[in-house]
Amino acid sequence: MNVERVTKVLRVNGEDHEVRFLPHKTLLEVIREDLALTGTKHGCELGECGTCTVLLDGEPMLSCLTLALECEDVEITTIEGLARGPEPHPLQKRFAELGASQCGYCSSGFLLTASSLLETQPDPDRETLKEELAGNLCRCTGYLQIFQAIEKAAADLREEATR
Repeated sequence: MNVERVTKVLRVNGEDHEVRFLPHKTLLEVIREDLALTGTKHGCELGECGTCTVLLDGEPMLSCLTLALECEDVEITTIEGLARGPEPHPLQKRFAELGASQCGYCSSGFLLTASSLLETQPDPDRETLKEELAGNLCRCTGYLQIFQAIEKAAADLREEATR
């Protein structure tokens, strides 16, 4: 059976990309293979680890479980789009500063999930962080540095908002 490719315009990190792909491809595959944005990682590919998390219209979604076909007319944000121009996002700065990222494989999922959370809850408590980040797994850090980095970045963002 010969499956025809489809052509869609996907808006990724603020830019439109015309992409031609097989209709069964996941958003993860299109992001990595067709758009060459490799910050989004292959993890379990079963929706259990959070490594492939991207933002769809600001909401964290598992790109391994999302068909790329479903993403036309949606703003897709990958880790490459989190920075503020040449400046890293406060979350990225704090992750680096506090060693919240050791091997780095899970980091993009944590960073994007946390950025979405901080948009709606600028001062989350530790329990909220644990609940909201429960879908993201890390095998290296033990989570403490991740929580601390998010808390410090949240404080940075609140301070920035008052300037």
